[in-house]
Amino acid sequence: MKNILLFLFIALLGCKPNNTNKAIVIEPVASGQSFNAAFLMIDRVYNSELMAPFDIFQHTIFHTDGGIQVFTVAETMDTVTSFEGLRLLPDYSFDSKNLPEIDILVVPSAEHNMDSDLENETLISWVSKIGGKADYVMSLCDGAFVLAKAGLVDGKESTTFPSDIDRYRETFPSLKVHEGVSFVHHDNLLTSAGGAKSYDVALYLVHHLYGDKVAKGVGRGLVIDWDVNDYDFIRVK
Repeated sequence: MKNILLFLFIALLGCKPNNTNKAIVIEPVASGQSFNAAFLMIDRVYNSELMAPFDIFQHTIFHTDGGIQVFTVAETMDTVTSFEGLRLLPDYSFDSKNLPEIDILVVPSAEHNMDSDLENETLISWVSKIGGKADYVMSLCDGAFVLAKAGLVDGKESTTFPSDIDRYRETFPSLKVHEGVSFVHHDNLLTSAGGAKSYDVALYLVHHLYGDKVAKGVGRGLVIDWDVNDYDFIRVK
């Protein structure tokens, strides 16, 4: 009897599909193409969510033709003070006459993304207008709240900072929200858990645009061993 049960157990294991070790292959979609990436700076922005993707994107110019040109945008040209106390001067304001065309809009998390920022009509209107025309829109941590308020997450799947998942679901009950992943990629929208995970989604977008070799090169410059198969994320197709 024990031998029969053992045989059945082995047979079942042999029939079980093994998808866990299937390598992810991402073909580059924009080799040699240049992109302008605007980083939204809201007062009390968090350093990690701003600087991690900023560094990743900026380093692409050393690893591929074209690359990503980075700059910051704020509501006004006044100094922005980060949550941790850095004083930052934006490159452009919302109404700057010489504001470059924005291909990638990045919305890092700020202290009040879940409350007063959502009541800032000027901010939400600008994000909605610019994000609606951008090739890609990315949020880090609670920046997802701003994108959702601006209508840029409607009909798409997303994530946010782990401990704010419940608040996100309550605030935007119609959205499909994932938890337990580093980031979610749905169409042109990328949303990240934020914090140190902000590097993950930025390197992923570099891989998506320019391929594995470029992403690995950028990673090495920041002492990150990039392999897309090492990261927990969801890509909605």
